Order: sequence, then C-alpha cells, then structure tokens
Amino acid sequence: MKILYGVTGEGMGHAMRSRVVLEHLVAQGHDVEIVASGRAVDFLSRHFDGVNRIHGFHMIYEENRVRRSKTLWSNVLAGTAGLPKNIAAYFELIDSFAPEVVVSDFESWSYLYGKAHRLPIFSIDNMQIINRCDHPSDVRRGHRKDFEVTRAFVKGKLPFCDHYLITTFFRPPIRKDDTTLLPPILRPEILAAEPSDGEHLLVYQTSEDHDALLTALNDSGLECRIYGLRRDLEHEQVEGNLRYRPFSETGFIADLASCRGVIAGGGFTLMGEAVQLHKPMLAVPLGKQFEQLLNARYLERLGYGHHAASLENPRAVPAFIDGIEACREALTSYPQSNNDELLAAVDHHLDRAAADLC
Repeated sequence: MKILYGVTGEGMGHAMRSRVVLEHLVAQGHDVEIVASGRAVDFLSRHFDGVNRIHGFHMIYEENRVRRSKTLWSNVLAGTAGLPKNIAAYFELIDSFAPEVVVSDFESWSYLYGKAHRLPIFSIDNMQIINRCDHPSDVRRGHRKDFEVTRAFVKGKLPFCDHYLITTFFRPPIRKDDTTLLPPILRPEILAAEPSDGEHLLVYQTSEDHDALLTALNDSGLECRIYGLRRDLEHEQVEGNLRYRPFSETGFIADLASCRGVIAGGGFTLMGEAVQLHKPMLAVPLGKQFEQLLNARYLERLGYGHHAASLENPRAVPAFIDGIEACREALTSYPQSNNDELLAAVDHHLDRAAADLC
C-alpha cells in the first residue's frame, strides 16, 4: 500500500517510536511517504530517505513548566508563516504520491490530508489515552482544569480516525469505540539491552533549578550517573558520587539497563522503557503538562515508581530510594513486550483498509 505517515516533532519520543513502525512497514513492502516536523525530521532522516519537513505544533518551556501564552502565540505566528509551504508540500504529495491510507503519530497535516481526500486514517500514539479512556479521580485530583484543557486539545487534534492504536503501560477503561490499548513501542536498542541489578541511579534532568536535586543525590551516597544537567560535555566529570556524563545513546541505555533506579521527568518514552526493563522510577512531571502528570500518577498507582511534584521537596529522593525494593517487586508482574502485538495490530488495520479499496 501507499502510506502517508505523519510524525509530530514535539519531543523526540514520537520520532523514536515511529521509527520502529516505519521500519516494519518498509520491511513489509509498503511504499511510505513520511512527513514530520521539528527535530523528528533530522532523526528520521538518519534512517529513511526523503523525509518531508512540515510545520508542527511546539511547546515553550520556562522554569520547568509549559508557558501556555507564549506557546499559543508562537504557534499562531509560526503556523501562519509556514502555511503556504505546507500547502505547497501537500499539493506535491497529491501529484506525485497519491497515498491510499494515512497513519498519524499525533501529526495534524497528514490527518488533514487524509480527511480532505477521504482516506482511511489510523492514529498511533500515547496521547489519545487522555481522551479515549476513563481516568479515576485520584489521577485527576487537583488538576481538573489542566485535565479538561488537555483532553479538549487531544480530542480536537485527530478526531474521527478509523481506529486509534494507543501505546501505554497502564490500562484504564476504554470509553470510546475504535480504540485499542497496546504495550509501549520499544526501540531495538532497548529490546536488545540486558537488564542487570547495579547500584547506581540514572538521572536525566534538564531543568536549570537543580540545586535541591544535587544536594539530595550527594547526600544519598549512591553513585549517580547524570545526563542533561551539563550540556555539551565531551568527557565525564566526576564530583564525589556524582558523575556528569556526555550524552551517548549507547551509554545511556547501558546505564539504564544496569541501574538501581531512574530519576527523570514524566515523559512517556523513558518511563515506558524503565518499566520494560523493570527499573523503578521517580517521575517529576513538567508543570502545566497534564500528560506527564498522568503518566507519573499511574506509575505510582501501579507501584512501579514514585511521583514528585517538585524536587524542592527534600524527602522526594530519599523516599524514592527507600521504596526501590517495593517498586522492584511490583514491576516483576509487568509483562515485558517485544512490539509484536502492536505491529500485528498495524498490519490488521492496513489489511482491512486494503480490502475496502479492492
């Protein structure tokens, strides 16, 4: 089949997960045209030829929280400037590619093209769980407004797709038809990793407000392998039990697979990888980012880790370290995945779409 595949560039998780599905589609002999925005373009271009750049929604973060007003105005202005280029790109696709089906990883332009040309559209992402499932009151507690705003945004992003394939490590009740919950998509490097029980903590943190975190890590006495706080490092810097490491995908995955526990934000990709490798995690979501809060609260609800609103709380890190063994025990019941279920579901829906075209 000829497949138009759209990937949002907001965060690298969408691009890394889409790579897995795209490699499968290409291996199955499908003819795939990729459109992507932001950093997803550069990442996917390292793995696939002819990735088309398109304008995409982006978030503005300051002081470890989403700035809604700046985000709104930036997207309005950038969207207006980019509109002619987007229209031209889609005219070119219509003339030269003529897709038969659309797959969207939270990307709007491929979706709009599919709707305009009455094509089957399938959504593959983790975000739709916010709108298409019921969430208990304790998960939404204290953030009802953020929940409603985020749910309205997600609902309006890709409405009325033919089917929604939602990747998740938690399983709330489905409230809408044409919805399937599936395990997280895992990149090959994670599937190839051999978990082991080391004593170090893996820390991934990019916030500038990190003094309280570093004090807690230093006081823990544990070796802490830290990524993100000191950017542009070329070599590891060691200060007592704190090891600041330059980013390396191979090194990061090795440190993840062998760590005692993880301290990071509330992003879905790393959290799903930690759960897959049975690594307890302390999740600290960005402010005003309900999707990250949702992930973190379900993580804690299942006993797979802890959630902290802020690392300014001096008990957050010590409480997490004290609770690691209990989290490890809870994680033993999590069934590890290998992408087969998700890829089989993709093949199934593409086969149905192909049958309707015959």
